[in-house]
Amino acid sequence: MYISEAAERSGTTVKTIRHYEAIGLLAPAQRKGNYRLYDLQSVERLRFIKCAKALGFRLRELQEIFAPHRGKTIPWAVARQAIEDKKREISEQLATLSRQHAQLVAFELTLEDAEEDCPLQNL
Repeated sequence: MYISEAAERSGTTVKTIRHYEAIGLLAPAQRKGNYRLYDLQSVERLRFIKCAKALGFRLRELQEIFAPHRGKTIPWAVARQAIEDKKREISEQLATLSRQHAQLVAFELTLEDAEEDCPLQNL
């Protein structure tokens, strides 16, 4: 299939596909004259990349997944490990944000106490 059909089937754009080829996320397409030809494995990889990006993966992280695996198939074992790593990273971020939220609540309460105890309030 041509690049426009691959873009449509994967939910990406022609520009995105060209960019992914340029940075090594997608193997260079075979050519028929000046036209790029894509197969279903390329579309599957594009869908995977799109989904992974929507779930918080950065292109650099995806390059690390795909770089050692230049073929068109998705290295599922490597992808699973990357997903586990991303879940752990998000869990750590959630814990940090939860602590910050609790600290903000406590800080807010001290401000309310300080405001109530302020002698200028009674004037």
